[in-house]
Amino acid sequence: MGDDSGNRIARELRAWISTAPPGAQLPPTRVLATRHQAGPVTVQKALRTLAGQGLIETRPGVGTFVRAVRAARPADYGWQTAALRSPAAPSPGMPAALRSTPNDVIAFHSGFPDRELLPERLVRAALVRAARSDAALSRPPAAGLPELQAWFAAELRAVTAADVPPPTPRDVIVLPGSQSGLSAAFRALAGPGQPVLMESPTYWGAIQAATRAGVRIVPVPSGGEGPDPEEVSRAFAETGARLFYAQPNYANPTGAQWSPERARQVLDVVRTHGAFLLEDDWARDFGITTTPTPLAASDESGHVVHLRSLTKSVSPALRVAAIVARGAARDRLLADRAAESMYVSGLLQAAVLDVVTQPAWERHLRGLRTQLRARRDLLVASLAEHAPQVLVEHVPAGGLHLWARLPDDTDLSRLIADCEAAGVVLAPGTEWFPAEPTAPFLRLSFAGPEPSRFGEGARILGAMLDGG
Repeated sequence: MGDDSGNRIARELRAWISTAPPGAQLPPTRVLATRHQAGPVTVQKALRTLAGQGLIETRPGVGTFVRAVRAARPADYGWQTAALRSPAAPSPGMPAALRSTPNDVIAFHSGFPDRELLPERLVRAALVRAARSDAALSRPPAAGLPELQAWFAAELRAVTAADVPPPTPRDVIVLPGSQSGLSAAFRALAGPGQPVLMESPTYWGAIQAATRAGVRIVPVPSGGEGPDPEEVSRAFAETGARLFYAQPNYANPTGAQWSPERARQVLDVVRTHGAFLLEDDWARDFGITTTPTPLAASDESGHVVHLRSLTKSVSPALRVAAIVARGAARDRLLADRAAESMYVSGLLQAAVLDVVTQPAWERHLRGLRTQLRARRDLLVASLAEHAPQVLVEHVPAGGLHLWARLPDDTDLSRLIADCEAAGVVLAPGTEWFPAEPTAPFLRLSFAGPEPSRFGEGARILGAMLDGG
């Protein structure tokens, strides 16, 4: 009752203040209490609210007055331009995949799985248990919780070839998400000014991380089956690069999966040039019609640095990943991570470990495969029926996205704006090219919310391509 009265008094006084001249004195508290039929405490609360909003000021021993509102003078931050100098790397802006949108739009741009694709019950229970454990109050080792290191090593060891030395927990460095692993790898394994080979198109986050690290990106064309090994070899020879960033399984954005023969050929090229291959295994848990095998499982001499993320498959709120490396590469990566963030929250590590070691985790992954297949096929069929102008050359065997080519004369910026005005948010393909785009593309997510609206979204996209 008191709160309602206080809010009512504040509203009425605010209306009076809006017409009163600056410096006008408010009646004493006892007068206001009588006028509004409220107690002095309630009146004082209303006055504190108005003072907090900058509308009145109290002068001890004198009274309460309407505060003079001065016109705000624009702040001048021009001096910062001179202090900061030119940026080391151009700012790419917010990528479409990270945009937050209203619930009523059709979100083909989504970069993360919809909530219904996550193991919500497992995550909530794991967080409760982790909060009650010692992990909530202790500092974990810099390289990660030993139990979580062992889990990542066991995951890779389970698919490692018999003639390849199996990874050990010591080879594993736990990370606060794969993005930090990309940044660390570009700094520690290449360094500013050094060339780094990248598939084109490729993950926008890798492009950003490499740019921020100051490396020189060398694009290597890549399609539905991955890059041509001869192109990779030529790029190594011409640039002297010692690092190749690649996504051999369900590449983002193309969905490409390298065949075993293609993987062997590319790995041979990397070995020949005495280089590293940074393998981004972000979609390990998102197989649909195939089961991915990482390149690291065939690497016996430390050429492959393996990056595995759990952020998308467990929960975006639990940003935990790991990088597996051997020899001096591992030492340099650990030193870089320790300098950057010292360690990853033990609470998050404990929660993630809890999730992935539950028997229900494997059941969840089996159900996820079925859900992703249904969503993928629904989006492919919707585009074929309602937007035949959109060409999906490669239906991915896993992952979360379709890579769609548009007619060559498409005004991509206008299409994006027109579709968004009609309630469909798209991710332009330009964000996934480290150099000039080869054609107009879209990355369309089939893992976003409300798959029941895929048909509606495809109709809108098709209509806009036809001129609205």
